Amino acid sequence: MAESRNPFSLRIFVADGDPDGLRLVERSNWVGKALMFPRALLPQVKQRPELNQTGVYLLLGPREDGEGDMLYIGEGDPIKPRLENHYAQKDFWTRAVCFVATPGQLNKAHVQFLESNLVRLAKTAKRLPLDNGNHPAEPTLSEADRADMLVFLDNMLGMLPVLGVHAFELPAKQAATPTAQLTCKGKGIVATGYEGTQGFVVKAGSQAVAEAVPSMQLHVRGMYDTRQKELIANGVLVPESAAPGSAYRLTQDYVFSSPSTAAAVLLGRSANGRIEWKDAFGRTLKELQAMEAGL
Repeated sequence: MAESRNPFSLRIFVADGDPDGLRLVERSNWVGKALMFPRALLPQVKQRPELNQTGVYLLLGPREDGEGDMLYIGEGDPIKPRLENHYAQKDFWTRAVCFVATPGQLNKAHVQFLESNLVRLAKTAKRLPLDNGNHPAEPTLSEADRADMLVFLDNMLGMLPVLGVHAFELPAKQAATPTAQLTCKGKGIVATGYEGTQGFVVKAGSQAVAEAVPSMQLHVRGMYDTRQKELIANGVLVPESAAPGSAYRLTQDYVFSSPSTAAAVLLGRSANGRIEWKDAFGRTLKELQAMEAGL
């Protein structure tokens, strides 16, 4: 079964009437608050009292190659000077998500703890490349403060996917149903995966071909870059042996945006994932979805 979490509600206040402008997000029964806004609005947003508080923040924007986003994680006591510095010095980011709390609830050590753990989780999940130059050390907190900050962190992590930030998510556990497991085969490799709520999950130990076909870089460049720059470069895909032409092996469960992206990365070519992924009876994902829809 998938991990069970307690239900919660979010209240989103669109402060200036623009759905893409400043949004203030509050979670039920929580002292924290999130502020989301595009970079262009910082000169106006920085006047808000929340940014004069201690907090932790995320900066997101496109990578230099244009393929997907990258992430910077920081903390500030208060946040505003740090954001002003990044406004002048960091080019990549286009939007910010800041977390603060009721005044007096967070101090410098608290947000250093949150920052350190967010960096650790992002590096473990390997969903987005980090712009952080190093991994900040976790400060020493009292037992009570540490417990409070773990709850604060958990609430943040529960909210972020709803706010469109998936950098910290690990794949949810697979439901134990006979038809949930799918297989993709080709060029001597075998991979297993399943459809999850976060995307298409390929399981650790799955194989990928040693080399992508030349046309992949030309015709499906985004999938090629996912393979080379995200999975291979970050150690998510590693060679099974030192022998020339050795297949790659997935070192962790990994969430892909779609079955086709997963199949293309593993097979090293353009692929229709709804055809490539099959169950134990040879039925394609496309056929299984049609059956589930009653077609």
